Amino acid sequence: KRMAAVAAVAAAEPDFLQFNDLACEAVGGKVSHRKFFMLNQTHRAPAQFIASAFTEFGKWMDGWETRRKRSPGHDWCIIELGVPGQIYGIDIDTSFFTGNHSPHVSIQAGSLDEPSGLTLEGDRTGMAASDSQLAAVAKLHSEAWPELVCVSQLKPGYSECCHNYFKVNFNHRVTHLRLNMYPDGGIARLRVYGVGQRDWPTIAAQQDIDLVALTNGGVCLGYSDAHFGHPRNMIGLGRAVNMADGWETARRLDRPKQLKVDQQGILQVSGWEWAVFRLGHPGVIRNVEVDTNHFKGNFPDSCRIEASSLSPEEEAHCIMNRWNSVKWQLLLPPQKLQPHHRHLYGEAELTLHRPVSHVRLIISPDGGVSRLRLWGEATAITAAPTNQQTLPSKL
Repeated sequence: KRMAAVAAVAAAEPDFLQFNDLACEAVGGKVSHRKFFMLNQTHRAPAQFIASAFTEFGKWMDGWETRRKRSPGHDWCIIELGVPGQIYGIDIDTSFFTGNHSPHVSIQAGSLDEPSGLTLEGDRTGMAASDSQLAAVAKLHSEAWPELVCVSQLKPGYSECCHNYFKVNFNHRVTHLRLNMYPDGGIARLRVYGVGQRDWPTIAAQQDIDLVALTNGGVCLGYSDAHFGHPRNMIGLGRAVNMADGWETARRLDRPKQLKVDQQGILQVSGWEWAVFRLGHPGVIRNVEVDTNHFKGNFPDSCRIEASSLSPEEEAHCIMNRWNSVKWQLLLPPQKLQPHHRHLYGEAELTLHRPVSHVRLIISPDGGVSRLRLWGEATAITAAPTNQQTLPSKL
């Protein structure tokens, strides 16, 4: 019954949840300007509720809460995406805002060629934006930005209805959002799901770059299991801060009762887990990093990496067939892994030296990986790049 319930919840979730959260503070997202009170809505961790927590301004809530408005207008804030890119969906989470959530919202999008220069001046909890901030943001004319989400009703923050999902159809690069509350209230978290877009012509020829990093447009397009952590975490910034900041699967139930190893010391098991990524740009991979940082008793025994070069049409077909129809080629042969360790592999270990667009990381039999880095040289694109095209609706 429990497995059926989990499957039902997963089936009801929108497809865009598999993409990267471009507004998360962990990738540099930040609130550049806002009107009043507490502001945690881009935090990575889920919202929490502490019944006994109060401040001099009132009850402490884990999110953005404005005062009860007693003047004309409505409340709003400007959010700078940590990774500019194309947005496919938004989750406005009202967790724990059960009698004080914002009844309606809208979201507008801006694309700025230069940094906005907007910053919050110190701790302004309990206060509106300063006059200088208001003057600076007025120059952006954000009230005229195009809408991603029209004025829409929000559900209150009870666990069964707190996630308000909005699919976005906007085929342009976005750098900033304007989140409007109508007229006031509270929002716990704002998740902005999309794919980063890098200005690739500015990258010098033959420059080594992490082709799968989310900041460079990498994105997870499929996986076998993500019980404890989503594989998109592996292409995040820096090294993982803890195990939750990586990909971790459940233990496979088909592992043998007695374990045996081959001559390389690799476990001989029938099962394995996988995650597929589209590179931010097709390229030749020259160096690979598989980091099991923090995974000390739950790291995979071994891993291997496969690669392929797919057109947008081939990618769509593979997604529909859950990646069972791909002709993968071996990039990194099976490698024994160590706990809490940064594994580095150079050209001598790699067996594929041509341009590829997609990779599949396979871990055996199960476990956790905190980061995957694929360093290489971006190559010329003969067709329109897949990370600038509309993705198929079903992942």
